[in-house]
Amino acid sequence: MFDIEPEIVKDEITGKERTMLNIENKVEDVTQGLLTMARGSTKSKEVNELTKQIISESVLEEYTALGITNNVESLYLREGTGIDISQNYLGRTKKEMPTIGSWYKRICKKAQENENPDYRFHYSYLVKVMKQYVRELQGQMAYFDGQSTFELLEGMPFINLDISQLEERFARPLAQQVLLSWVWEKYVKKNSEDRTKAMKKRVIIDEAWMLLPFPEAVDFLNTMARRARKRNVSLLVASQKFQDFYEKKEAQAVLTSSETKLFLAQDKSEIQYLREVFKLSEGEASFLITCNRGEGLLKVGGDSAVLAIQPTQKEFEFVETNLTKQIAMEKQKQKMQAVKNNG
Repeated sequence: MFDIEPEIVKDEITGKERTMLNIENKVEDVTQGLLTMARGSTKSKEVNELTKQIISESVLEEYTALGITNNVESLYLREGTGIDISQNYLGRTKKEMPTIGSWYKRICKKAQENENPDYRFHYSYLVKVMKQYVRELQGQMAYFDGQSTFELLEGMPFINLDISQLEERFARPLAQQVLLSWVWEKYVKKNSEDRTKAMKKRVIIDEAWMLLPFPEAVDFLNTMARRARKRNVSLLVASQKFQDFYEKKEAQAVLTSSETKLFLAQDKSEIQYLREVFKLSEGEASFLITCNRGEGLLKVGGDSAVLAIQPTQKEFEFVETNLTKQIAMEKQKQKMQAVKNNG
């Protein structure tokens, strides 16, 4: 979660591009992730602005200790390492990033040195609850600790980060937030702010309702939607639980600011919330509670269209999650292959 990448920004006055690091934004992103961890599945009320200040200051100190500043050069190993340090950064070796483990050691040290009674409780709280994320202490959720082990490959048509095996109540939404921050660094920031040079990219967040109980996660979701738009990257938020969005006003901004919305069949109990937020007509609302599977309503700006989605067999095989149907499809494929071989 501490990974940081250079980004290409466009000077609004000169129109020229330059490569830079934005440590301030990254410190805020990491702080939000650590705050979600500190609140935990109980969403503890003990976490407040003083806790955030302690986390934020220590996160910045982690980067400072490695000599990482807003200067792009500071992200890479220096001369004398045998590494080419040409201006395009090709062939460069990045420094190892801070980890939750190194940050936790810093927190423990600062807690021992602290003499401010206002901070005493917050240091004590962080030392107790954050040890579960530390690999060296064999914490229950230590899989969030450590260095990244792979890169997102540019040019791949589709990359799926599967967290379905994680516990649903807290581990999975926390992983969603951590991955969103990581995807921002590794994927979204690769695009220039000059839309004439930027590739078209899309980030899909499935089951986005899981993020909603965690305020820092919702805040990051809103921030990412706003930032990504500048880089020609669209954010697709998919959810089956719209009422959760309705009850979370902070999350509605992501939905209502989306230019394109696709509504599939809706339950009568939720249609009123959709009508209110998306200003659906009575006819549109009526269609959504009577339409068949695969039918839907597409709204782009002020225009609406009824559509029927007819996936190909290949697409069905790709998206099918029902295990019984997966087995049946595999048997059918084997049968067809046997007929083909015998023919």
